[in-house]
Amino acid sequence: MRKLQLNDLTIPIVKKACEVVSMDDDLVFVDDLNKLTALMGPHKMQCLALAICAQGNAQYTVDTIRYDLQPNHILIIPAGPIFNSGEFSSDCKGIAILLSKDFTNEIIMGIHELSSLILFSRTNPNFVLKEEEGREMLQHLSLIEKKMRQTGHRYRKDAVRSMITTMIYNASDAIYRVQEATNTKKTRAEAIFTKFIKMVEQNFKKERRVSWYGEQLGITPKYLSETVRNVSKRTPNQWIDKYITLELRVQLKNTTKSVKEIAQELNFPNQSFLGKFFKEQVGVSPSQYRKR
Repeated sequence: MRKLQLNDLTIPIVKKACEVVSMDDDLVFVDDLNKLTALMGPHKMQCLALAICAQGNAQYTVDTIRYDLQPNHILIIPAGPIFNSGEFSSDCKGIAILLSKDFTNEIIMGIHELSSLILFSRTNPNFVLKEEEGREMLQHLSLIEKKMRQTGHRYRKDAVRSMITTMIYNASDAIYRVQEATNTKKTRAEAIFTKFIKMVEQNFKKERRVSWYGEQLGITPKYLSETVRNVSKRTPNQWIDKYITLELRVQLKNTTKSVKEIAQELNFPNQSFLGKFFKEQVGVSPSQYRKR
């Protein structure tokens, strides 16, 4: 039996393994889902993947749970889960895009109520669009591919970023519809997680203590930690760090504020503490990241 090796799935790896349209190491467009069979074995997602099936079907697993991708099914896998592609029917047709963490972060900072998309994709990576929504999603992805190919376009990256933002809003609208239509009550754990994420979105600049969030929710820090980890496969501290890191990336790339000013705004004890935190999360210092 062949021994499976767990590898990271990144944009450069996809570019090397598959014939794709790419935009630097930020984004790849896959015009045929069958091309993803070149990526054999389980992979830990280090990018965000969004795919839609137009014909036929495909099977795959996310964190060992099997899903079937059928026409008008949309797949959203954020960075973090373990993805393993499976079988594709002979008539399977569909397209996908994969976004790097940095490019994803640039996009999602401007999206309101991001928690709904994060929560849904974490627990429901596969959901069904209406036929009209499916056609619109396929058309939208095709337009993104067309813009990606326009390498001489002065504002190509900005245009593509804007188009993906619109697509995510459309997907989020479909998510709300699916949730309302099923009228499925959230479990207590899911309800706690939803409230926790919304509280983090509103308070992460001032509050990073898990005990504070537990107090606001009326539960112990231990119960909050166990609940969040069971629902999302991440700890509360990891979620809080994610939001802080995302805000730091945006501030460093899109403002002229000094690192000291950013440290004060985000309630770090000092500039040195911020620098150490950022390097642990991103792998480079704030000044190196700003120069990229």
